[in-house]
Amino acid sequence: MRKLIAGVVTLALLASCGNKKTGIDPFTSLTNEVDSALHRTDTLHRPKEPEEPKPIEADESFDDFIYNFASDDGLQQQRVKFPLPYYNGDEPSKIEKKYWKHDDLFTKQNYYTLLFDREEDMDLVGDTTLTSVQVEWIFIRTRMMKKYYFERIKGAWMLEAINLRPIEKEDGEDFVEFFGRFAADSLFQSCRVKQPLAFVTTDPDDDFSVLETTLDLNQWLAFKPELPADRLSNINYGQKSMKNSNIKIVALKGIGNGLSNILYFKRKGERGEWELYKFEDVSI
Repeated sequence: MRKLIAGVVTLALLASCGNKKTGIDPFTSLTNEVDSALHRTDTLHRPKEPEEPKPIEADESFDDFIYNFASDDGLQQQRVKFPLPYYNGDEPSKIEKKYWKHDDLFTKQNYYTLLFDREEDMDLVGDTTLTSVQVEWIFIRTRMMKKYYFERIKGAWMLEAINLRPIEKEDGEDFVEFFGRFAADSLFQSCRVKQPLAFVTTDPDDDFSVLETTLDLNQWLAFKPELPADRLSNINYGQKSMKNSNIKIVALKGIGNGLSNILYFKRKGERGEWELYKFEDVSI
């Protein structure tokens, strides 16, 4: 580099001595050449800025994106903002890229669950205008929640942070504790199913219509889906999780198998105990 600049200076001085015209600055071209040489050298030694992820078709729908994110290790590496902020309660830390391990989320299961406090909030699923979504794991036995924060930046979904913290206990019968027991204890479950149980299912004679009927306890036990007793997943599209809500909706969505079950719970009596009052099965 020094030899280059020295050579350019020497040539400029010789040109200036032989230049008989006035009003021409012999150092103008010299300055430009030196600046150009310095710029090339600076560019060669400057570390490359990380490229911003480019949106893909799956970014249009968060559900499509999150499945690709959890299934594709290469995409996941591109869509995590490293070093990733990680909070264990109120203790902050950061995960460097070299220590990141691929996270399958719920894609290794046959289904995942979604939680709602209001029926109208279920319309948020599939909304393509969302810019902020959280994916949650609710660990029933330890009463902990692990939350992944995703933001859509310039059209591309990015994982911005992870937060692990205890779940606040509800007044009265806590729904997380109730559901864990409801899923694992068939005798307890039998006592917490309303009789008769409202039942909605696909019309066997018309796939575009539904039937609304009821089930007795034995029919429920025959038709009921497998329920998760250890942990629940949730995708928070913007639905409000209200403490001490009197309604809880648990949707079971199949991964590549057409499963679609929805369980509707509400509090009953003075003690506010949870009860299953409606079951919907519109699986394909």
